[in-house]
Amino acid sequence: MSLKVPRGAGLSVSRRSLLLSLAAGLPALALGPGRALALTPPEDMVERARLTLLRLRQHPDLPELDRYISGAKGIFIVPSLIKGGFIIGGEGGAGALLVKAEDGTWSSPAFYTIAAGSIGLQIGGQVSEVVFTLMNWGAVDAILSNNTKLGGDLSIAVGPLGKGLEASTTTNLDADVYAFSTAVGAFAGGALEGAAFIDRQSWNDQYYDAFAPARDILIERKFYNGHADPLRGLLP
Repeated sequence: MSLKVPRGAGLSVSRRSLLLSLAAGLPALALGPGRALALTPPEDMVERARLTLLRLRQHPDLPELDRYISGAKGIFIVPSLIKGGFIIGGEGGAGALLVKAEDGTWSSPAFYTIAAGSIGLQIGGQVSEVVFTLMNWGAVDAILSNNTKLGGDLSIAVGPLGKGLEASTTTNLDADVYAFSTAVGAFAGGALEGAAFIDRQSWNDQYYDAFAPARDILIERKFYNGHADPLRGLLP
């Protein structure tokens, strides 16, 4: 005799609950032990910074980037610098800052926003991936002190053989900061000069699960997160 299941009947509550629990756990298991299904905002930023650095290091228009990174004291990677406006314009983006110690090792990242506004004849929009190389300890310390602006406290120039931001400053070969970038979109007028660095303390705290000031991360090396090892591994 065959067993007939009444219409509308289904799995028992206990079996249904078990299967739902297993299904819910599959995505996390697929990512490996200890991996969360969704990245936190700072984790996502580190991964995007890694991809940005990889793309720019391989870019045919930026052959000098590796040499500048090798000589730099720090590097600030902005996966998406957004610039746009009509008469009154602005630009900004979040990024990851890493600092190189005297022994050549790179720190774990701290998080910053770069932001600027300008007034003048300008129209259009642009999205850029940007790598800023900080060429001396003065540039690193100025950013850590939260009181610096590009073009004011710190001189900035585009990478000598690169293309993109601040093309008018390519003759400055002794700048504190160099910007290497690719860009999507068209923008006439405006500049990064006057842009300020603003620390994102809340992201630092979330990424290291503790109160983690940028100086303690970058200089004192009191904090470490293995999630950033793939990014650090790309730095010469």
